[in-house]
Amino acid sequence: MASRRLALADEPRALPSRYLTPDDLVEMFELPSVETVYQWRRKRTGPRGFRVGRHLRFDPADVRAWVDSRREGAAA
Repeated sequence: MASRRLALADEPRALPSRYLTPDDLVEMFELPSVETVYQWRRKRTGPRGFRVGRHLRFDPADVRAWVDSRREGAAA
């Protein structure tokens, strides 16, 4: 079972076609809270986000690029 999980973890997952919210990132990455997403933004360590009025949104392509860059850094 563990080997199946590892195999699935290596495959890219499909992201929604809509812009993502901080709550979406919390759910996707199983983060402790939405505050983690805001800390990433303040520290400029997370995926690139943008504001729509007072709402923070993330382009799925930017999230995928961020994940890929994190994976590449981990492989080095």
